[in-house]
Amino acid sequence: MSEPITQFQAGELAVEVHSGTAEMGQAAAERAAAVLRDAVARTGRARAVFATGNSQFAFVQALRSQDVPWDRVTAFHLDEYVGIDANHPASFRRWIRERIEEPFRPEQVHYIDGDAPDAEAECRRYEDLLRAAPLDLICMGIGENGHIAFNEPNEADFADQRLARVITLTPESRAQQVGEGHFPDDATVPATAISLTVPALLSGARVLVCTPDQRKAAAVAAALRDEISPACPATILRTAGHATLFLDPESAGQLEVPVG
Repeated sequence: MSEPITQFQAGELAVEVHSGTAEMGQAAAERAAAVLRDAVARTGRARAVFATGNSQFAFVQALRSQDVPWDRVTAFHLDEYVGIDANHPASFRRWIRERIEEPFRPEQVHYIDGDAPDAEAECRRYEDLLRAAPLDLICMGIGENGHIAFNEPNEADFADQRLARVITLTPESRAQQVGEGHFPDDATVPATAISLTVPALLSGARVLVCTPDQRKAAAVAAALRDEISPACPATILRTAGHATLFLDPESAGQLEVPVG
């Protein structure tokens, strides 16, 4: 079992710093697998939401070595750009298909249809799927500007009654997608996305937040020490006693805690 080199509480949030990105991913994968096995043992099924993007590579890779009853797991994802098809190189549906559905073969995968003719109707359809039964596991990250899923600074609604809605992306979020290599320039990044809301992200029985990389260090520091408010959506994680934040030394680099 992968053990953290430093762990502490930030409000109700458990925080673990691991010795490297691979070790961080391994620890999160072990925890996720245990949650899924327990849910299947208790109820016969498990329902899990998976994040996409570069920050999740180590976690998903480590899941390959875990004992998970995937044939009893229903998978969802956090968000999808409006107006791009499922085979677009930056599509989150493609990411989930290639890194969750094809290697693991879950019982079901429910995709957000980003190129649905009516994005608002698609939000309602996906919300109905999410509400159909309890969610056992939410796997997510933190964006460079402190967003969670695509709930943006100063726009995130901590008391949203919806579980999915159309979000307008900030310039910072669009720049992050370019910086990670998903789009050639800002102009090609879609202006809007369908995203799970903050209450949806916290609705799982367990929430695992994988956030490696020096690029995320400022956002992690803000999430753990700024006032809890929509100005930094990730601050809401400090109210979540069922959540764990997994860091590597680089993403923990601006925290005032001893690492190692």
